[in-house]
Amino acid sequence: MVSLRTPWITDVVTVVTHFGDTIVATAITVAVVLTLMRRGRALDAVMVGGAMASGFLLMSGLKLVFGRERPPVPVRLVEEITHSFPSGHAMMSAILVCVVGAVLARGSGRLRPIVVAGLALWTIAIGLSRVYLAAHWFTDVLAGWALGIVWAAVWIVGTARYGRSRDASGESDEKATP
Repeated sequence: MVSLRTPWITDVVTVVTHFGDTIVATAITVAVVLTLMRRGRALDAVMVGGAMASGFLLMSGLKLVFGRERPPVPVRLVEEITHSFPSGHAMMSAILVCVVGAVLARGSGRLRPIVVAGLALWTIAIGLSRVYLAAHWFTDVLAGWALGIVWAAVWIVGTARYGRSRDASGESDEKATP
């Protein structure tokens, strides 16, 4: 990636990488959770918020457990204070994309495939930006994506099972999916 660097690409990639930071991911998560709550989709709101909050804790813990150093400073274009493995940007964007994709899959609409594809491209761009900027090794990003997908799947399957068990017992008070 270092050999591909040019000033204008670095500027673009720096902007892209900021779309995967904690502040942006948190803002998107809060907006999605509030929207879902307003629409009476509490279980989906719990899935999105719970997956993101617990995913952040999992990712932070894994960084401490593995303690992998980041690429060396001469090639690294960003200053980071945490460990490298797994990539938090890749993991958290993958979790967010997967749980939002699950919410969208339960809905309807012609734009749904386009939105899901856009979300997938977003997390790929964020992960690759981390490698380009030498904030992470490529394996950190691959692990972040894989862990994010698995963690999101745990929440997607878990909340779906919980929702089905509530429906079967007649306890569900959620509005039908639009």
